[in-house]
Amino acid sequence: MGAEAAQEAAGEALSEEVLFERRGRLGVVTLNRPAAVNALTAAMAAAMLEQLTLWADDDAIAAVLVRGAGDRGLCAGGDIVAIYRDMLDGGDATADFWADEYRLNLLISEYPKPYVVFMDGLVLGGGVGISAHGSVRIVTERTRTGMPETTIGFVPDVGGTLLLSGSPGEAGTHAALTGAHLSGADALFLGLADCFVPSAALADLAVALETGAVEAAVARFAEPAPQSVLAGQQDWIDACYSSDDAEEILRRLRTVGGEAAGAADTIEAKSPTAVKVALESLRRVRGLSLEQALEQEYRVGLRFLAGPDFREGIRAQVVDKDRNPRWKPATLAEVTRADVAAYFAPLGGRELKLSPKEKNMEKNNV
Repeated sequence: MGAEAAQEAAGEALSEEVLFERRGRLGVVTLNRPAAVNALTAAMAAAMLEQLTLWADDDAIAAVLVRGAGDRGLCAGGDIVAIYRDMLDGGDATADFWADEYRLNLLISEYPKPYVVFMDGLVLGGGVGISAHGSVRIVTERTRTGMPETTIGFVPDVGGTLLLSGSPGEAGTHAALTGAHLSGADALFLGLADCFVPSAALADLAVALETGAVEAAVARFAEPAPQSVLAGQQDWIDACYSSDDAEEILRRLRTVGGEAAGAADTIEAKSPTAVKVALESLRRVRGLSLEQALEQEYRVGLRFLAGPDFREGIRAQVVDKDRNPRWKPATLAEVTRADVAAYFAPLGGRELKLSPKEKNMEKNNV
């Protein structure tokens, strides 16, 4: 069976999770788990990686559109329940999932054709990974996006540390540490999106993309975005988050008071380890390529899989839903510099090194 025929067979088997179709010269990817807000599974990531690689070399496909089924959002992130079960079982499924997911993120960032994504509704965590690295990123009035990982005892990944480190001033640091849900206008301000289109116009835009040039089609439907709330908070955000010390950031936020003090309360409720490692990740990623950033995130992520807070955060927020995580350590002061540095130590033979093209060649040669 040829590579394309094998992929088509795989696509049929995954029809309940992700759909691939051609409409004119447009390749359409539809995440199809609406009941789970299209949370990304390992099988979905692998299938997207394979199909997008095929379309990249297909002259009949001029552009790609990625969207989510249902009306709740593009993608609420990775399937953290599956990750939780894997942690309880002591398996390697999550590490394998992230390896393919990060290769997918890198492929999207390098995609040779317009990669259009409808960031409508919820676009969180892994949803940011399959959207914000694209070339034509469209938000709406319904967009609620962000990297909420510190809430579940984890840190931004899928290249999110690089994306947020490149946001204006310290706005990305604020978004990463608080895990706040942000509007489409905020996403534009942060550099996670390119243009604003009303949600009611997305269906017509999708039709226009089937035959027309992407730039012209998007320009027909794009409108001025509302004002970004985050942009209006830039002064105190920059002043408070410029420190590399998490305790100092909280002290500054409380000194400013008001909205800033509220941000301090939010951060203080997160995993102390996750907050400090997330801050260090954002500082270390400056100047790195996306591939290097993903390798660093993979290294950090595997360390979180082995620690207590990631598992406890998922338990409290998603499994038992008591919203009362018991973090270990329980305070920022108890998380030492050595503790943080250990998350970035080399993994030896477990390092993530393969690029998307190399991985795909390896699969096709088996």
